[in-house]
Amino acid sequence: MASQASTRKSFIDSSINLARSNNFYGLDLDWEYPSMATEFANLGTLLNEWRAAVASESESSGNAPLLLTAAFFYSSDYYSLDYPIQAISNSLDWVNVMAYDFYSPNSYSSPNLTGPPAALYNPTSQVSGDTGITAWIQAGVPATKLVLGFPFYGYAWLLANADNHGIFAPANGVAISSDGSITYSQIKDFIAQNGATAVFNSTIVTDYCYAGTTWIGYDDTQSISTKVTYAKGKGLLGYFAWHVGADKAFALSQTASQAWGA
Repeated sequence: MASQASTRKSFIDSSINLARSNNFYGLDLDWEYPSMATEFANLGTLLNEWRAAVASESESSGNAPLLLTAAFFYSSDYYSLDYPIQAISNSLDWVNVMAYDFYSPNSYSSPNLTGPPAALYNPTSQVSGDTGITAWIQAGVPATKLVLGFPFYGYAWLLANADNHGIFAPANGVAISSDGSITYSQIKDFIAQNGATAVFNSTIVTDYCYAGTTWIGYDDTQSISTKVTYAKGKGLLGYFAWHVGADKAFALSQTASQAWGA
């Protein structure tokens, strides 16, 4: 779609019509992920044309301009490919930074070691929320246009040894579901039903729990509160979560809201 002017125009026009017909405040782009330099260049062109079309529609209709946002990789550097920073800064109202899915038990990720799916800090590598936010700011996107994302879900691993149950413990792939994913609500039920031990790691800012050979990495209230406080301290625009339907009795949502307002 983004590679040709005609298909970009079709996408842009139809998205604006969709937003207006449903009385949306704006539109959010989720492209996971451009994989070549030309695709990142096309993304920049798409964003610039989208912004111009939104401004034109607002002027002709008399309505307030639609908001334009996008969900992007946790870092401005996607495996040595750079996001189009100027287009992002000029054309988007904000960026939803997907600072999660760093570790999972899937074959393409880390099936042989447990890990913090949404680490804010990572003493073992550059894969963390803080590293990503720092990269976006250093690349030139204002902090006030960045929104820190966190997951209302986690991942379950099958431990190789039930007695070795820390972060980065040996594992044998997925547990509980076909891809290991599990919602926060299901995690809290698992803890209650299995008498699982729950641990908050303040160095990495992550939570995990374990019972028998099942190990789950996730974000609980302490991690969420710490991340929101971090976002405020960095001067970010805000935070978002994927997704509120996975929360349990709005525990994480309320924690985040209270931390932001503190």
